[in-house]
Amino acid sequence: MLAVVKIGGQQFTVKNEQTLYVPRVEGKEGDKVEFPDVLLVDNDGKLSAGSAVKATVKAEILGQIKGDKVIAFKMKRRKGFRKKHGHRTHYTKIKIESIA
Repeated sequence: MLAVVKIGGQQFTVKNEQTLYVPRVEGKEGDKVEFPDVLLVDNDGKLSAGSAVKATVKAEILGQIKGDKVIAFKMKRRKGFRKKHGHRTHYTKIKIESIA
């Protein structure tokens, strides 16, 4: 079974027992979460999409992590202007338990 689900403003293609990294989802390690925004479901060749989809995706949070550091550096030559900003994006590692 395959589904396209919207998590944190992004679309992910998920299968049962799959682990993936998604934008930060509130919760602690071991919590169960549910994603009701399912856009498409493929059930052994039967496709249902749009408003016809009556499914939810259930998952378990495996951990909260940070991504790699990204540096934004600005400089104007011969002016002495230099700015350096950095950030690390927060991600949540989840495991898909069921698509129902």
